Amino acid sequence: MAGKLAVTHTSNELSGDLRRLGFTEYEARVYIQLLRQSPATAYEISKSTGVPRPNTYQALEALAQRAAVLPVSETPVRYVAAKPSELFDAIARQTQTLCSDLAERLSAIAPSADDQYVWTLRGEVAVHDKIHDLISDSREVIWIKAADEVLRRHKAALRAAAERGVETLIVLFGFDADEFRFTDRCRVYIHEGSGVRMGSADNLFTVAVDHTEMLTAALDGEVTAAHSRNRPIVNLAQSLIRHDYYMAEIFARFGPQIDAEFGPHLKALRMACFSPEQIVSFKQKTGL
Repeated sequence: MAGKLAVTHTSNELSGDLRRLGFTEYEARVYIQLLRQSPATAYEISKSTGVPRPNTYQALEALAQRAAVLPVSETPVRYVAAKPSELFDAIARQTQTLCSDLAERLSAIAPSADDQYVWTLRGEVAVHDKIHDLISDSREVIWIKAADEVLRRHKAALRAAAERGVETLIVLFGFDADEFRFTDRCRVYIHEGSGVRMGSADNLFTVAVDHTEMLTAALDGEVTAAHSRNRPIVNLAQSLIRHDYYMAEIFARFGPQIDAEFGPHLKALRMACFSPEQIVSFKQKTGL
């Protein structure tokens, strides 16, 4: 009994996913049954699935038109299911082609005004897909402030950008700047000379691309991001990264004097303006 329930549950899940790809309920049930038992006649399929026989014939005809099933005999007509890997590879290619064509045609009728909105992305996959797209589509320059463990997820895209001549500036939370120096056009600086993450802002990932768009993401806990081409907001993201680059250069030259004046990790300055939560985080991460 438990086995039968498990099979039914799995079939329902598969049927639901097939419907998301445009199959009807009956087409999904017929295709799944043919995967289990092929070849089979319409009568046999109808009896096994509980789909009314006229609806079974309609489903088989529709499935045959999309090459999901194939008739292999004439008297009586028996059907076999197409291999799932081949069928869904074909569907994926067709869908991608259609989506690309639609995007191009719809863009042609959309207003040409600059996109001044701030778009919110939610979820790890959506956020990292957008980061990947920004890096992959870059043409001139990428500025990033991020932790090394996050950047590693996008290392291949960053390397490819560097190799096609994109200038890269990275302010790194981490300890090995050379890991991301792919060409002589990659400038990587350890954040404040130490690479230690502290405070809530330092848990953000920020990237600005080609001086035209930016994304900043919170990657701890619920993963969310804001993406925009709005000029003042892009300038704000670039200013954040630019000033951290300034600080990295200043620390490289005057680190001991700065520590003597303000304490390690600018403790005196941070304690004066951090929230109570940020102070706790600072002490935990620095041991001060």
